Formats: sequence, structure tokens, C-alpha cells
Amino acid sequence: MTTVLDVQDVTKVYGAGDTAVHALRGIRLTVDEGDYVAIMGASGSGKSTLMNILGCLDVPTGGRYLLDGLDVGALDDRRLAVLRNRRIGFVFQSFNLIPRMSALANVELPLAYGGVKAPERRRRALAALAQVGLADRVGHEPNELSGGQQQRIAVARALVTSPALLLADEPTGNLDTRSTEDVLGVLDRLSADGRTIVLITHEDDVAARAKRVIRLVDGRVVEDRRAAPVAGPPPGPAEAEVRNR
Repeated sequence: MTTVLDVQDVTKVYGAGDTAVHALRGIRLTVDEGDYVAIMGASGSGKSTLMNILGCLDVPTGGRYLLDGLDVGALDDRRLAVLRNRRIGFVFQSFNLIPRMSALANVELPLAYGGVKAPERRRRALAALAQVGLADRVGHEPNELSGGQQQRIAVARALVTSPALLLADEPTGNLDTRSTEDVLGVLDRLSADGRTIVLITHEDDVAARAKRVIRLVDGRVVEDRRAAPVAGPPPGPAEAEVRNR
């Protein structure tokens, strides 16, 4: 099985001397292709720092991090930017959609940055929107969509580049119960299709949807366990759409 993430004794220190803050203290973990991992921890546990390193938004102070076989620490800023665009799909708590752009245009953005021609961008963006159950919302702007629909647009945008890793940072943090269930249902189906997902969350019920739960305390991994499977299949896109109408 292919290893997508390989974190080897990673440390992260901010500052120096008496004011140094040790955010990560020798993190070791691997994530294989098709795994669905939830990373949990209280404020100050290091989970946000670890997310930034996994997403190539920051680099370790010590240790090595390999993403899809590439040593992130050996890359310059330009190559890091290319790696982020092509190998990682980001989903953030605040959606980060462009307000005056349609759902389709928002999903096309990573492909536009990557130089993909317009017809191919449209084809791939439409396929990604269909994958999250929003094929009938392609022309809607974010303010015409519910919070759950906006987050599903964000998931489609993260998928459109066919990344090695889907990295979701508190993706249900701004959603109500029904919208949370819709978004988690999409992630369940993506996992069932073989997507590699790393989810950052502080909510036990959200983490329970993952196949594996990693818990951080004071910059160290204190728990790494397989979660019990959730009973019953997740709803399909059509069923999710009926709930939103």
C-alpha cells in the first residue's frame, strides 16, 4: 500500500532561548493511501501546527516530512507552492469561497492557477460538483447557498485537482447539525471511494466518522487508534439533495 504521509520525528519550535515554544515534540505518524484520519487535541496541543506542516504551509524545525514520497523540507518556496496546488486539497472551516463568483467558477480556481485550459477546467469542475451532490447549483453564488452547501462547494474545489491528500481543518465548525451531517456524509463517501483524508477536529462525534483517530497533547501523539465503524451506509448525493430542498 502506498504511503501518502510519512512524518518522521517532526519537531516545531517557535522563538529561541527562554521564550522558545515547543509546539511539536517528535511527532511520528504515517498515513496510507485510502486512510481516513481524524487528528484531535485541545487548544495548544499542536494540532494546528501539525496541520500547517502537513499542508506544506509551514516547515518543521527538525525531523522529516514526506508527502507522496517527496521530502517537503528539501523544496524551495516555488516547488512547495506547486506541491500544495497539485497534491493537497484544502477544506477550511470558513469555506473561503469568492463571494461574487459562481459555484462552478469557485471550483475551477485551483485549475486556473495550474494553467488548465477552460474546457478541461469546466469538465473537471462539473464532475467534482456532481460528486458532492451539487450539480444543480453550478450557477449559484455563495450567498445563495446554505452553509452546508457552501462547504460542499469547498470540498468540490479541494477535489478538482485529484490531490493525493484531502486536508480538512474543522470543516463542520461553522455548520448546524443537518449541514454537518451532509458534509460528513460527503467525506464518508469519498473515503469509501478510496480518498485519503486527514481531518482536524475537536469534536468526538466528528472524529468517530473517521477510520482512525490520533490525539495530541502538548505536541506529542498520546493516542493512535482505529475508530469503530459507523453503522449504516451514508446517504447518496441525490438523497442529500432532497434534504436540502
